[in-house]
Amino acid sequence: MGLGTGRPSAVGFTLIEVMVVVVILGILAAIVVPNIMGRPDEARVAKARQDMRAIEAALNLYRLDNFAYPTTDQGLAALIERPVTDPVPGNWKSGGYLDRMPMDPWGRPYLYLAPGEHDELDLMTYGADGQAGGDGPNADLGSWQLD
Repeated sequence: MGLGTGRPSAVGFTLIEVMVVVVILGILAAIVVPNIMGRPDEARVAKARQDMRAIEAALNLYRLDNFAYPTTDQGLAALIERPVTDPVPGNWKSGGYLDRMPMDPWGRPYLYLAPGEHDELDLMTYGADGQAGGDGPNADLGSWQLD
C-alpha cells in the first residue's frame, strides 16, 4: 500500500468527548455565575464614584476661575453653560468645564448643594432606589464619602 491508499482517519469529536466538554462548562458556569451576578451593582457604584470625582474636578476648576462654586440655584448646569443668574461668573471658561453632564448610573441627575451640609459643596446620588437612605445598591453616595 502506498501513501494515501489507507483508510481515511476519522475527523471530529465523539459523543463522549462532547458530553465531557458540556459537563465541564456546566461546572464552570455553576461556580462563576453566582460570583458575577452581584458585579453590576458594584460597577454602578464605582461609576457613580468616578463621575462624582470628574464633576468635583470640574467644579474646582470653575472655582479657580471664578473664586466661588456655582450656587445651588445655578446648579451643575453652570459647568456646561454660562450662568445668567447672580452671581454671574466673570471668568467663565469658554466652552464650559464639562462637555456634558453625566447622569448617575441609574439614569437620574446628580444632586448638588452649595454650600453643602457636609462640605463646601455636596454632590450626591440616592442610589438604585432613588430615595434617601437605603443599604447596598440602594445606599446614598455622596462626595464627602469618596476616598
